[in-house]
Order: sequence, then C-alpha cells, then structure tokens
Amino acid sequence: MEDRGISRAVIGRLPRYYRYLGDLSEVGVERISSNELSKKMRVTASQIRQDLNNFGGFGQQGYGYNVKYLRAEIGKILGLGCSHNMIIIGAGNLGQALAKYSSFERSGFVLKGIFDVNQSLQGVSIRGVPIRMMEELEPFLKENEIEIAALTIPKSNVSEVADLLVKNGIKGIWNFAHTDLVLPKNVIVESVHLSDSLMKLSYNITRYKEEHGE
Repeated sequence: MEDRGISRAVIGRLPRYYRYLGDLSEVGVERISSNELSKKMRVTASQIRQDLNNFGGFGQQGYGYNVKYLRAEIGKILGLGCSHNMIIIGAGNLGQALAKYSSFERSGFVLKGIFDVNQSLQGVSIRGVPIRMMEELEPFLKENEIEIAALTIPKSNVSEVADLLVKNGIKGIWNFAHTDLVLPKNVIVESVHLSDSLMKLSYNITRYKEEHGE
C-alpha cells in the first residue's frame, strides 16, 4: 500500500518510532536528537530525518525532537487517536493469546468479540469477552460497528470467512492464516506469516555462521 507516495518501508518503521518514544517518555526523557534516537533504533539519523520529513519533520534545529509531542504526532499518523472495534475469529492457542493481550486497548483497539466453531468453547470468556459460535458472526457484525477482524484459523477456511467479513463491511483484516488473501482494494489486509519470520531468522543465522566460520 502506498500512502501519498510514502513507501511501505517508511510506514513500517512508524510503529517502531512510536514504541521507542513511548519507552523514552516512561523514563522521563523529554527531548532527543536524531543521532541519539538512531543509536537506540539502529536506523541512521539521516533515515530518521527523511522518514519524519514525509509528515512535516517535527524537529527543531539545535533542539531535536520533543519526545511526547513526536509520539503523539506519530500516533495521529497511525490513526491511534480514535478507537477501532475489532474481533478475533479462531479461538485456538493463537487466538486466545491475542485476546489476552490487553495492550491493544491502550492503542485504541477494542476487542468486541471472539468467534470459533468449537462448541466446547461457547460461552468461555477471555478478559470479559465471551467466545461465540460462527453462526452468530453475521448478525453480530450487523449489530456492531466492527472495523477490524483478526483471522487465526486454518487456511482452508480463511477465504470463505474473509469474503463473509467483506460482505458485512469489515475494512481491515489482520491475517495470521498461512495463506495470502485476494480481496477488494478497499479492504486493507495485513498478513502475519509466523513461519516466514522464522525462515528469515534461519537465513540470517546461516549467513552469520558462514561469515564467522562456525
């Protein structure tokens, strides 16, 4: 996805900036230079300045960046200034782990529902949110303003479920299923392929061993 000509790489770094600035704010740091931030993030100071200049810059020469202000501005860019209602489809180990992650709410992502096909899970609550059966999904979507759905289901079922979500107005899908989704352009899909990350890790370990003769 391109945003006003801004590359995916730049957009992908914004959550890291937001997270690091949050850590700095928690320990009382009020301002920071691009050079200091680069050492913490392992991104060059030049890259940081280029990234932030896409959105207006935010820094002052000789002062650097005000940590709280910059974090708040990046939060606005990321759309964290408002709430996003979300659901999780798939209440297995991964789905339940996501449901238990309370930090979502602090970023504005409000878990409204959890759905599964396993009858033994019906009525089980995770952080006060009951697990519902899939036949309840469509009426639930019609009655609630849900923007985002996280999919933690087998890839054999994901296309059918995704089509149902799109039909009922879902605008964003967080896809953990081990397959890529082809959906209308007005639906934003963010895929998280856990095995891909492990394979990248394996590649880097292998290259490191080769370079260091291990």
